[in-house]
Amino acid sequence: MKKKNVLITGSSRGIGRACALAFAKAGYHVLINCRASLAQLNETEQEILSLGGTCTKLPADVSDPDAVRSMFREIASQQAEPNILVNNAGTAYFGLLTDMTDEDWNHILNTDLSSVFYCCRAAIPHMVSQKQGKIINISSMWGTTGASCEAAYSAAKAGVHGLTKALAKELAPSNIQVNAVACGAIDTVMNERLDAEERRALEDEIPAGRFGTPEETAALVLSLAESPSYLTGQIIGIDGGYL
Repeated sequence: MKKKNVLITGSSRGIGRACALAFAKAGYHVLINCRASLAQLNETEQEILSLGGTCTKLPADVSDPDAVRSMFREIASQQAEPNILVNNAGTAYFGLLTDMTDEDWNHILNTDLSSVFYCCRAAIPHMVSQKQGKIINISSMWGTTGASCEAAYSAAKAGVHGLTKALAKELAPSNIQVNAVACGAIDTVMNERLDAEERRALEDEIPAGRFGTPEETAALVLSLAESPSYLTGQIIGIDGGYL
């Protein structure tokens, strides 16, 4: 039986890397991607291979529509079109809105929201032709409730939520499911800006009393990839009870 293909953007570290390893262990062929962390992407590749899995490296900046088109041409040339797309690539900005430059704003919106549009647009035609597919967007609880000093990030993730719900309705007749995972405080590089006191204060606000792990998030993503086809258009929180 031919392996299913899963494309995971931003899979050189953090949640993306954990997802790549989880899918590889589950028997999927994993298409791994990053923009600049090529050494870490190579490490992800080697770890997948050490598990007996298979993968294809696809370095590309998914915030650039031309780079996404080029990446999908390479995918098509290898006949490795994804059955499952995990839109994980993202970045954050912490600071006052009035201190943001135009470039800061555009960088956040392009990386966290436009990249989802570009990759979905490229992946959907093959899924439609197969009459099946799963799109899983990695989002944030701040897309639901908003975060002070993270206005651009919150706006981008709110956009991901809206895109998820709208696209789920658009693609349901083609048996393609679209869902999002709204992450809370997950122990990744993105949260390394917190000092020990700030981290403890946030942990005190989380009913679970701790940060989540990338592996816990990856387990949820894998379960969504293998979920019933009637599950679509949902924003599923993994936040330790925070919201």
